[in-house]
Amino acid sequence: MSADDAADAQPADAQPADAQPADTQPDGDQLTDAQAAIDEARRRVAEVPAEVVVTNHVMGLYELAAIHLAQGEPNLVSAALAIDAVACLVEGLGDRLGPEAATMRDALGNIRLAFVEVKSRVIAAESDHAAQP
Repeated sequence: MSADDAADAQPADAQPADAQPADTQPDGDQLTDAQAAIDEARRRVAEVPAEVVVTNHVMGLYELAAIHLAQGEPNLVSAALAIDAVACLVEGLGDRLGPEAATMRDALGNIRLAFVEVKSRVIAAESDHAAQP
């Protein structure tokens, strides 16, 4: 069967795979509810001090770096990018991060140390592999 035949074989009422049936389209009430939920989430975020939100993002980036370092085959490029992002925030903002600034500096130092240790192991393993006949 050719591609043209296959196209002709589809039923006339066939819809694209990403089309939603008419009865699942959001109605006005659903859209209003969704907008209200978004507005409420924004209000809650606005109540939280910015340094808390930024610190949470720093820890997310820290965790991202740790995940890339802990893989069976560490992804050093991705880990380095996440560590550099942590450094930009921690070193760039310093004490503006609030009471957690010292903890964030310690975390940055720890993830940098972990990176160096993992990279050393990767280089050693590559050297051992290259030295084998």
